[in-house]
Amino acid sequence: MPLASGLRGARVLVTAASQGIGYAAARAFLGEGARVVINSSNPDRLKSAVGRLEPHGEVHGVVADLTRQEDLDRLLLETVARLGGIDTLVYLTGAPPPGIFMEQGFQDWTRAAGLMVVGPAYLARKTAEAMLAAHTAGRMVFLGSVAMREPIPNLATSSVCRIAMSGLVRTLARELGPTGIRVNGILPGYIRTGRIDELAADTAQRRGTTVEVVLREMESDVPLGRIGSPEELANAIVFLGSEMSSYVTGTLLAVDGGRLRSVG
Repeated sequence: MPLASGLRGARVLVTAASQGIGYAAARAFLGEGARVVINSSNPDRLKSAVGRLEPHGEVHGVVADLTRQEDLDRLLLETVARLGGIDTLVYLTGAPPPGIFMEQGFQDWTRAAGLMVVGPAYLARKTAEAMLAAHTAGRMVFLGSVAMREPIPNLATSSVCRIAMSGLVRTLARELGPTGIRVNGILPGYIRTGRIDELAADTAQRRGTTVEVVLREMESDVPLGRIGSPEELANAIVFLGSEMSSYVTGTLLAVDGGRLRSVG
C-alpha cells in the first residue's frame, strides 16, 4: 500500500521560501496537492518565486521580516486569511554571514538570535494559537543545522543560536502533544545552495586555498560522498510536515548523508 501524505488541500506556510531549501520545500508540498503560503523579506525575489511556483498549484506570497514582531503577526494572520487556516508550519531562515566567535559584535548576536531563537519561538506561539482555536491537529517543522550537534568552524553565531531550536522542538512536542499538534526539527548537513558556496568561499579565503578544494573536502567528509540537494531535504520536510509521520513528534532528524559523528 503506497504511503499517503494526507496533504491534498492542506494549508502550509513555508518561511524564507523565495529560493534554496524553502523554495524546494514549497514546491514539494504543492506536488502533494497542498495550498501554500511562502514568505520572504525581499519583495522582488518573493514575486519571482510565486510566479515560478504558480504552475504547480495554489501559492501565495507574504513579505515579512522574521525578526520583527509586527511582521510575524501579519504573516500568520495573512496565511490564515488566504488559506482559511493552517495545518503545517515550516520555519527556516537564511543564516548569518560566516565568521568566528571573536569577529561577532552585539548587533551580530542580536540579529542571529532574532532569526534563530525569538522568531521561531514567537511564530510557533502564534501558529499554535491558530491551530488550537480551530481544533487543528497540525504539524510544525523547524529547520536547524548539524551545527546544533557539532559546531561548525567559522559559523559561530549559527552554532550557538541554533541550539535553542532543540529546546523549542522538545518543549513544544511535550506541551502540544496532548492536543494532537506535532512538532519536529531537521538538522541539514551540506546542501547544494548558495549558502554552501558562501561557506566554501569564506573558508578558502581564510586558508589561502581555492573554493574547489574546500568543496571537495566537504564532500569527502560525507560518508555518502556528495553534497545533498534541496529536493532531497524537501522530501524529509514533507515527511515530517504530513501524515506520513503521524506518530513522530519531538524528534530532530539529521539529513546530512551520514556526516554527523556524534551519538544521540
